[in-house]
Amino acid sequence: MVCSGNTYVLKYKWFVDCLSQIVYIDMKKIYNRGDILNNVCNVTAVILAAGEGKRMYSKLPKVLHKLCGLSMVEHVINSAKEIGCEEPIVVVGHGADKVKAAVSGVRFVLQEVQQGTGHAVMQAEEYINDGDILVLYGDTPLVSSAKLMEMYEFHKQGGYGVTVLTADYEDPTGYGRILRNKEGLIESIVEDKDTDQETKVIKEINSGMYFFNGPQLKKALKKLTNDNAQKEYYLTDCLHIIRAEGYGIAAFKTDDPAEIMGVNNKLQLAEAADIMRKRIVRKHMLAGVTVIDPGNTYIDKTVKIARDVTIYPGCILEGNTIIDEDCIIGPASRIRDGILDKGVSVQNSVIIESKVGEGTTVGPFAYLRPGNVIGKHAKIGDFVEMKNSNFGDNSKASHLTYIGDGDVGSNVNLGCGVVFVNYDGKKKNRTTVEDDCFVGCNVNLVAPVTVKKGSYLAAGTTITKDVPEDSLAIGRAKQENKEGWVKKLK
Repeated sequence: MVCSGNTYVLKYKWFVDCLSQIVYIDMKKIYNRGDILNNVCNVTAVILAAGEGKRMYSKLPKVLHKLCGLSMVEHVINSAKEIGCEEPIVVVGHGADKVKAAVSGVRFVLQEVQQGTGHAVMQAEEYINDGDILVLYGDTPLVSSAKLMEMYEFHKQGGYGVTVLTADYEDPTGYGRILRNKEGLIESIVEDKDTDQETKVIKEINSGMYFFNGPQLKKALKKLTNDNAQKEYYLTDCLHIIRAEGYGIAAFKTDDPAEIMGVNNKLQLAEAADIMRKRIVRKHMLAGVTVIDPGNTYIDKTVKIARDVTIYPGCILEGNTIIDEDCIIGPASRIRDGILDKGVSVQNSVIIESKVGEGTTVGPFAYLRPGNVIGKHAKIGDFVEMKNSNFGDNSKASHLTYIGDGDVGSNVNLGCGVVFVNYDGKKKNRTTVEDDCFVGCNVNLVAPVTVKKGSYLAAGTTITKDVPEDSLAIGRAKQENKEGWVKKLK
């Protein structure tokens, strides 16, 4: 491979260029994140995300706090989309502009003044149609598409006016209790403050997540009042209105209480992240990935990993990272938005927005900054830093080298201490080293410069002009020995 001096790997453009390479990965063998087939028809999701989140003690809106690579509200949006809810409706309020800037693929409605959950759903009234309405919350990131699919099937088969997602809590304090009738349907939901001794012992609680019959919800919202101490419109009142119309109100109980866990502070955010990480790692392991220490491995939900990959403790895999078969990710490595082809070995290194070819070794202690495309069976050794560069097949940079804005061909050896001097004080320039070149230790390549195919650069040389093909370039002071000089000095 000869890398042209006109080849530029611009920051962020690399990912577009690399997408075409993904075809080499057998996607059937890469773990599927559990996406549900889009077989739910005519369901609209309304996600309530207008709350301030005072207990987060943060300038960031509560629903934008992240776990496992995505904000809380994005996790909820994805769960809704995975069951076929196209363009969910997100009700925003506090920090609306920030939420709108951070989230895509949805429709927004504004709740200017927060007057309860019923009032929030009212803001989405124009989107409530003849289908079913799924109501979710932007601060409940652990609700899964699989559970929502089960709940929806239960809702449709029963022909209910409303289906409520519930769970048994050992300590239900603070939650509304579910009271069922003899048929097993919901008789009422009693708020914690209104419970008596008999209802206090009930452990089944209301999650606040619902499937509504759309027309019935629309009618109920028009009858909703704020005749209560808080002067708020409660969505739970819609259940009583719909029940009075003769429609059944059903409870769908999840066997995993974490599904309905709300996040109100940083401690709960960490607890939710821990639960989600365990889910993610478990699914990868069941799909054939070896994780040496699951409790000390951090994998974002968006990461894809093929079978027979081995991940050592302390690794952090983030963003849109894709790892193909037989890779080894050594201890304490971090990879963000990286693409690793088959058989890549990474040891104690950082890879950001870069593509690494089949059979290549990286590290230990290498730092691949954004924009690199590295070929097959190459070596990026210890304390090598690389950014915005192409690096060819079977080429080596074994240690202590900086490759910035470079195009390196195949079968090139870069010795210890080589520096691509890419910045002239005003702009970045590129360096090209063509195939089969040998670059000795402590060589400085002052860009823009091209080293033609098959050339040798002597150790300690500073290259400031192009080197012709099959040449030896030497650019250093001639050695002079002054015998007896030390004795004279003493």
